[in-house]
Amino acid sequence: MKDGPQLLQGMELDSWTAALLTSAACGVGALVVLVHRVTRHQQATEKIQRARKWRTESLERAEQAVLRYRDTNPRTDSDQILSLTLSDLTKQLKEGTLSRDDVLHFYMEKALDINRKVNCCTEILLESLDQLKMVPSNIDGLLYGVPITIKENVNYKNHVSSCGVVVYLDQPAEEDSVLVKVLKRQGAIPFVKTNIPQGLLSYDCSNPIFGQTLNPHNSQKTCGGSSGGEGALIGGGGSLLGIGSDLGGSIRIPASFCGICGFKPTSGRISLQGVKPLFRGQKSVLASPGPMARDVDSLVLCMQALLCDHMFSLDPTVPPLPFNMQIYQSSKPLNIGYLENDGYTQPSPSMARGVREVKALLEQAGHTLVPYIPPNISHGVHEVMLKGLFADAGSNLLQKMEGGPVDVCIKPQVFLYSLPKWLKKTFSFFFERLFPRVSAVFASICGVGSAADLWAQHAAVEDYIHETIAYWREINIDVLLCPVIGPACNHYYFSKIGTAVSYTMLYNALNFPAGVVPVSTVTVKDEEELKHYKGMFQDAWDKHFKQAVSGGEGLPVAVQCVALPWQEELCLRLMKEVEQLVKQSRR
Repeated sequence: MKDGPQLLQGMELDSWTAALLTSAACGVGALVVLVHRVTRHQQATEKIQRARKWRTESLERAEQAVLRYRDTNPRTDSDQILSLTLSDLTKQLKEGTLSRDDVLHFYMEKALDINRKVNCCTEILLESLDQLKMVPSNIDGLLYGVPITIKENVNYKNHVSSCGVVVYLDQPAEEDSVLVKVLKRQGAIPFVKTNIPQGLLSYDCSNPIFGQTLNPHNSQKTCGGSSGGEGALIGGGGSLLGIGSDLGGSIRIPASFCGICGFKPTSGRISLQGVKPLFRGQKSVLASPGPMARDVDSLVLCMQALLCDHMFSLDPTVPPLPFNMQIYQSSKPLNIGYLENDGYTQPSPSMARGVREVKALLEQAGHTLVPYIPPNISHGVHEVMLKGLFADAGSNLLQKMEGGPVDVCIKPQVFLYSLPKWLKKTFSFFFERLFPRVSAVFASICGVGSAADLWAQHAAVEDYIHETIAYWREINIDVLLCPVIGPACNHYYFSKIGTAVSYTMLYNALNFPAGVVPVSTVTVKDEEELKHYKGMFQDAWDKHFKQAVSGGEGLPVAVQCVALPWQEELCLRLMKEVEQLVKQSRR
């Protein structure tokens, strides 16, 4: 038997050895983590550099192609071509009085020019030059020879749809999206991919790969998002027609900010196959692709082109409903609901004025205007929209951000979603009496706890849709006129005023078709009235909204038109009527 001191000494030695080994293991573990992070950072940097190089090369090659074409066609009047409406352009292309080569090269030249000013293009699709040779076989297509632009997340074969995150770089699409296939069959020539915000869940337009896109009317303002590159390019004159996607206002907000028309159909009316989301599986707030253009007739022509047998064949999940021109061209007086304030976000003075002025024009034209109050709007925002969109507490968004830099535009959002659930619940409890809206938002983004809770949330969405449709029936309205966020906001504000999407995201949750038409510009009086803006809740979001829309004199003002599900033609009819009445009033 060992002596006591010897045993004690051995134990001390063993303890010292264990401590040493534990420290070494911890050190090695920390080193492994550090090396892993450094490696991931280096890999992300290399991916971004490759993407930027690809983009630069596509822009340079497009510049060279345009210069070569200019050298051989010095007398062609590009301004005359660029000023044509889509309907006039398609007519002249089919008649042969316009050259397809002229049209594509001059729009490419204009797009490059606008890109230098606002940074809206992620790449030029140089295959468009080869496609010119194949277009003559599609002379009967509704978009024969028309250059079009597509949002970055719309798949085009052999090109990346990154959604602005590093994890999706180096993953080129294996085939065109259904939309691109149909547009090509109709004779259209996709020639540009346009910029988006990181993760697509922002109404600014910036990402660490391609940078910040500016508003074509004022570089101090954002172009909106997430279809911001489309809005900026079309608003700047570099495109006639573009394809965006909308999950909460991502077509309508850029259209509002950039002074163009944008349309979000009922989700499912147009194929989503090949339109890449940041993550899949979220079913409460529905996304939809849709057209963006200078005027309503261009939106209609695009919808006609898309709603064809070829799309119904490529994607049998889309109901075979061709565009109904009889409804669109009807002159029957309408019962139109209207609202200036949704009761959740106080509109800016120009937002409210736009609705008032259009309401008066519609009444003079013989329509009946009916006051409208969105049913239970706080429930709609918190329990239907936010709780549905963030049923996972933001974990999928955070996962897609891993391994790459987070853009400054969405850092406040990412920080908020990354808070632990217990802390979000604590903040919700703490703010309940002082700032009830802040409290409700924190509670809404905690995520659902189980499959049963998720099903209950889906049931709440269904109930809210039925409740809203019942209210439309009760007050006997065909369509709705309401504000859309505006004017264009100052940069880096949208992550601080997310609640303002109550005016747009509501119609994604309801799955109602909705579109935006420019009707005015911000006046000096609007800016004066904004100084007295208080907001509905007088919380931080109201304060930030006032700051975000300040300094907007001269910027576009738009209104939003809404219809019941699957009634795209009726919604577009109201949009066309608004557009015509505004033009007539200006004369």
